[in-house]
Amino acid sequence: MAFITETAYQYYNTSQKFTATANQTLFDLTFDPLPSAESKFTIFINSEEIDDDLYTYNNSSGRITFAAGRAAGEVVIVKLKDQKLGNYRYISLVDIINNYIAAYVGDGKLINNTKRMDVLFHAKRGIQEFSYDVSRVEKIQEVEVGTSLSVAMPQDYVHYVRISYVDDAGIEHIVYPARYTSKPSQSILQDSDYNYLYDNDNSLLTGTPVTDSRFQAFDPKNLTGALSNEDVSFDADRNSERIIEFGKRYGLDPEIAQKNGVFIVNEANGSIGFSSDLSGKVITLKYISDGMGTDAEMKVHKLAEDAIYKYITHAIASTKANYPEYIINRFRKEKRAAMRNAKLRLSNLKIGELTQVMRGKSKILK
Repeated sequence: MAFITETAYQYYNTSQKFTATANQTLFDLTFDPLPSAESKFTIFINSEEIDDDLYTYNNSSGRITFAAGRAAGEVVIVKLKDQKLGNYRYISLVDIINNYIAAYVGDGKLINNTKRMDVLFHAKRGIQEFSYDVSRVEKIQEVEVGTSLSVAMPQDYVHYVRISYVDDAGIEHIVYPARYTSKPSQSILQDSDYNYLYDNDNSLLTGTPVTDSRFQAFDPKNLTGALSNEDVSFDADRNSERIIEFGKRYGLDPEIAQKNGVFIVNEANGSIGFSSDLSGKVITLKYISDGMGTDAEMKVHKLAEDAIYKYITHAIASTKANYPEYIINRFRKEKRAAMRNAKLRLSNLKIGELTQVMRGKSKILK
């Protein structure tokens, strides 16, 4: 049986086309994977979209059943709303579990006996580890910064890779983290004598952090040393004032001498805050995902398939009491070697691209 089950039309057009016979009511989808619900696709008959009340869908078999038979010769097109290309490069979680049980579990094999739930647990843990360390599942989320100067972390967020704002030309400008301030997770209320205040349950009373509100009202130009309009031309009177102003041109720290704004990660409250000069700007958040966001995302690149099997084998053996330590150590070494090989394969360095980048590093300043 072939591994590729979709036709070229299905793959490149993200749709499947049928020509109905007289009174035909049943149409079977062959997408891989099948749509999980009716909301994942739209049906067109002779290029006209039809209402979803006219049919039902079975997500197990992929069968669409029309309430009334279609006329002979009608062209029925089922178009997916969100189809990701390139999925053939990956192996799904279900296939990982089935393949592992078939090849690694049983009499005379590496794992004599184990439950399917154990394999599932360790496979999920492996996907999480691989998403950060091996295949590095990176996502890019685009969002506009509102007046609150804060955006929520994505649900599957692990750590940011790069945060940028997008200008009118669509060019990204890197936004750097602010090391000179922070986002307090709570602000403890105090009385006039600076004693902590408590409620009726003897729990601390908290309020809005002053640090956060002060930073939102702060003008970053006072710290980055950005030139104002009056500083463009030399002014003898302003010259003496500029020198003594904190954060201006004299004694400026190169770390903060940039005009792209800054961000602060609020780990406790699951949000990312921005400086006031980024209000109303479009932000792109490139971040590492844990690989467990949706069922479709729980997959491993085929170049790392052997590594995930080695990972599961070591994880299962290390939790069993009857495995000798030297066998567990052997599995550990095999796992590390396989993960290292997978990481090298997926790094996929392009010599031509690297050479092009390095050309700009060898310029001689005159």
